[in-house]
Amino acid sequence: MFNRKVDIIMPNYNKSKFLREAINSVLTQTHKNWRLYIVDDHSSDNSSKVLKKYIKNKKIKIFFLKNNKGPSFCRNLGLKKSNSKYIAFLDSDDYWKKNKLKNQLNFMVKNNYPFTFTDYVPIFQSKNSKRILKRTNITNSFTFHSFIKNSSINTSTMVVERKYLKNLRFRKLDLLEDYIFKCELMKKTKIKFKKFSDASAIYRIMNKSRSSKKIYNFYNLWRLNKIYNKLSFIQNLSSLFFISLNSFKKYGFK
Repeated sequence: MFNRKVDIIMPNYNKSKFLREAINSVLTQTHKNWRLYIVDDHSSDNSSKVLKKYIKNKKIKIFFLKNNKGPSFCRNLGLKKSNSKYIAFLDSDDYWKKNKLKNQLNFMVKNNYPFTFTDYVPIFQSKNSKRILKRTNITNSFTFHSFIKNSSINTSTMVVERKYLKNLRFRKLDLLEDYIFKCELMKKTKIKFKKFSDASAIYRIMNKSRSSKKIYNFYNLWRLNKIYNKLSFIQNLSSLFFISLNSFKKYGFK
């Protein structure tokens, strides 16, 4: 059995309602060789109260920011503080199944894959209810050119070998910073990102979440594709169309 060490980066901002579930899904992993880095982005809810209950756990490192810096800063700080060969990401309102790290890392090591992702189960969460959708069925691999037409790699399912990141970090953007991060990693490394077939993550979609702002998202996708991905007008139009189509297939009208 492979037992490679993995660092998990978790940004948090005002997700106290779900934070405990996210952290506990790491604590109950069957793969035990991990360290969790939580960066609280100056939350104004009860997040600090929840997090302080885990401070004595030596495998969990918690950083409380004095000012709100955004998810890119939080993830980059986690990357700076961590040092393991493998990096995983988990958003504080998502959570993992218990065999996620064990199975995915074994798959990576056996096949010599430096970057993997998995399918996931989306949940629409409102204030008083939640609706579970069917698991995704994402294509088995991505390159940059296929990813800009189907941005289905969920950040909470990713595991990557640190050496491929080098100096790459999340850009300071209001939205879609994780999309641009993945695009730049694919362009930089020119490797295929491979899927491990388990649906090992639960992805929570909030009614008022950043990812639910459709029109603003489309505008930003167009703008960021032009600035960072250097797409032509036709390429950009194709990217928006196919990403929208794949989003509809996964979530319907959300």
